[in-house]
Amino acid sequence: MHPRTNGDGPHPVFCTIVPPHVLDKLSHSGDARLAGPARRTLEADALRRDRRRLTALAAAPATPTAGAVPAKPHRTLYDCENGTSLPGTKVRDEGDKPTSDASVNRAYAGLGATFELLLSAYGRSSIDGKGLPLIGSVHYGHEYNNAFFDGEQMVFGDGDGEIFLDFTYAIDVIAHELAHGLTQYTANLRYEGQSGALNESVSDVFGSLVKQFSLGQSAEQADWLIGAGLLAPRVSGDALRSMKAPGTAYDDDVLGKDPQPASMEDYVETEEDNGGVHINSGIPNRAFYLVATALGGNAWERAGQIWFDVLTGGELTATADFEEFARLTVAAAGARFGERGEKEAVLKAWSEVGVRTAE
Repeated sequence: MHPRTNGDGPHPVFCTIVPPHVLDKLSHSGDARLAGPARRTLEADALRRDRRRLTALAAAPATPTAGAVPAKPHRTLYDCENGTSLPGTKVRDEGDKPTSDASVNRAYAGLGATFELLLSAYGRSSIDGKGLPLIGSVHYGHEYNNAFFDGEQMVFGDGDGEIFLDFTYAIDVIAHELAHGLTQYTANLRYEGQSGALNESVSDVFGSLVKQFSLGQSAEQADWLIGAGLLAPRVSGDALRSMKAPGTAYDDDVLGKDPQPASMEDYVETEEDNGGVHINSGIPNRAFYLVATALGGNAWERAGQIWFDVLTGGELTATADFEEFARLTVAAAGARFGERGEKEAVLKAWSEVGVRTAE
């Protein structure tokens, strides 16, 4: 399907896995080894974000792919060689043998795992439903502490080695960023306030599902962490976010404490980060975790299907708040599974995080 326009055009956005508030905290460190890379990352992100706004305004509508919808991914990997010009030098194409660069191979595998989950679980060919080629660039910038999707491709930094490691280490980070593209081509959620927090949460949901799918894990076996493996050994923390227990992913003398709320009772009102999109996403994240674990089994089969149905169903507005999204998940659970345990699990989960599901 085409990107949703919701009357005023698509909203492809510049989305990073490490929230600005984390990098801002690091940038004020008294240790130049930590502050320098964080400042450079923030500056690079701001520049890339501004460029994305301009190119999004000038971009022509996507042209549908002719012919049959591909059932296999088309991946191309590039090496930025620590520069910032995209995409970089081509180093691996679809079907090529693994290279000697582990970052390239991890990115290639992560793009493939995301394609495979969407196709096998939901019958969707790539993020646009038409087999869109998946492009990734590794070794972006010098000690760049982030990974992002810019509306067209994935980009991975190497990290500074002090706080963050290579951003291709975490398959859920790769899938998270690609899922921003999935949202761009479907519900087109505006990246601010609660709709922006939903945009971030949807990416965490599908990032976690790709990780669980690739590892063959049930909802009970999953760690429900986003970005496990990204934090360097010196950091006191497990990951960037926890869907199971928002607010507990890290508690570090340099990074500070994970600020995510787990329910509406602790909702954060802020002007930073587009209205706290990376912070308040903890609330819908926990709702999904509660649904998935209540239902048990493979989270992508029922809980994931309900979320996917809402994202692609055409009723979710671009400026949806948590309550609108919650009501649609209840309706989607009833439409697909009837008056069974799925609908009750969804109702109970939203109630537990303090989001109303009735008008």
